[in-house]
Formats: sequence, structure tokens, C-alpha cells
Amino acid sequence: MATSSKSLQELYPKRVDIVILITLSVWLLLIGLTLPVMTVRKLWNSNTYSILTGVQNLWQEKLYVLAVIIFTFSIIFPIAKLVSLFAVWFIKLTEERRRKLISLMEVFGKWSMLDVFVSAILIVWVKLGALASAKAEIGIYFFGASVLLTMIVSSLQGALVKRFK
Repeated sequence: MATSSKSLQELYPKRVDIVILITLSVWLLLIGLTLPVMTVRKLWNSNTYSILTGVQNLWQEKLYVLAVIIFTFSIIFPIAKLVSLFAVWFIKLTEERRRKLISLMEVFGKWSMLDVFVSAILIVWVKLGALASAKAEIGIYFFGASVLLTMIVSSLQGALVKRFK
């Protein structure tokens, strides 16, 4: 096994698609975290939440466990995965370290859509109540698009790493 350290960008300098997809995913994530993801209506009261305000409201309502879960899976994991994708692409790593990082991303990638799934369940659950309704807002689509692009980039990088063996 070669021990030389090169970045994937050095190994595949013509693959500008990876950089474009990572950059687009970062922007979609930032937009998705700040735009409204859900509006909940109860009788005459209506509240619209972004992921960030949702976590803040859960914390203020003393729903600490749920706030930490949503914060972890909706904010920390996506940011960590984007940082890892950036590192795998631009930072000089040994083949072994790069493979380990890709493997770790694949493990965490399985949890990437958890928050979108939780939002969907919450919307369905609220719709089942007679006195309340919930509506998905534009932010959930930006967030979901970011997660999907991140999964695509992770898959592309994984294929490049396996091809480099």
C-alpha cells in the first residue's frame, strides 16, 4: 500500500463537479436551516419554525432530549459530513486515512435523512389531530436537497477512493 499523501483533488483535477456539488450543498444547507420548514396551526394560533428556531423553541420548552437530537442530526451531522467531504477532497491524506474517513461518512450518512423523516412524521401526526394542522414549508426542501447532494458527493468520492486502490 502506498503511503504517499495526496488529496483527491490532486488525483482527479478535472473533477470540478465535486467542488460544485459540495459548494451547492453548503448553500442549500444554510438556506434550509434558516428558512421555515414547518407551519403548525392550532385553532386561531399559527407558528412557523425553521430548524434553528425549532431547536431553540424545544430547548425553551424544556424538551432538552428532543432539542439535542434534532440539533445533532439536523445541524451537527450535516455540517460534519460537509467538512469531511471537503477534507477528503482538498486535504492530503494517506489512502488508509481517506478510506477510514469515507467509511465513517457512510456510517453517519445512514442517519442523514432522520430529521426530514421526523418532520414528515410530525406533520402527519399533527394532521391527525382534530384541532391542529401542519404544513411543510420551503426550508425542508432546501434542507432535503442539501442532504441528498451530500449523499451523492459522498458516493462519488467513495467510488473514486475505491477506484484509486
